[in-house]
Amino acid sequence: MIAFSGLDGAGKSTQIDLVAKKYKSLGSKSIILWARGGYTPGMKFIKNLFKISKQTSKKDSHKRVNSREKSFSNPTIRNIWLTLSIIDLILLYGFYIRIKELFGVKIICDRYTYDTLLDFKLNFPLEKVEKWILWKLLLIVSVKPKKHFVITIPVLESQHRSKLKNEPFPDSKEVLQSRLNKYLKYVSTDKDVIHIDGTNEIDVLHSKIIEKLNL
Repeated sequence: MIAFSGLDGAGKSTQIDLVAKKYKSLGSKSIILWARGGYTPGMKFIKNLFKISKQTSKKDSHKRVNSREKSFSNPTIRNIWLTLSIIDLILLYGFYIRIKELFGVKIICDRYTYDTLLDFKLNFPLEKVEKWILWKLLLIVSVKPKKHFVITIPVLESQHRSKLKNEPFPDSKEVLQSRLNKYLKYVSTDKDVIHIDGTNEIDVLHSKIIEKLNL
């Protein structure tokens, strides 16, 4: 299993697709697994079960966000949501990936545990999820990526690319800067993480990634 992390617009999806094509050209089966805490398959099932918002228009999406923020103002709801989110990540990263790997499937994760931790710290700072026993259990059982790439770009470039992609709810400049600072600290303190400069050309990035994967 390999994982990609980084700011929105950094080029993760493009590089992930290119790696998947490379695996295919080599005769290997691969799947791309996109997941963030609270937006995993299990959590989507729970939301559908309780019929939590099926709006599709941008106007209705704003209503959904306002309703979500109102719900999360309740500490009990926040803690239940976080607990369920982490449990589903345990099932996904600790069991699902292992099962797929047993059958020889290459797993490419679009975001991984650190990305979710950033989300939780930014959105729920009072909960201090990183100190929860359940979060520590997630880190213990999660499959360790063979390679973990963190692609970074400047904040202004991230904002520019988000506009080009017409992102409905892009992060603010302040939030993006906070994320970028944490990613840069992460890559500087974890020797197993590979830092990739996302401002380079797509082909250059792909070549560096393929070289690191020894493909």
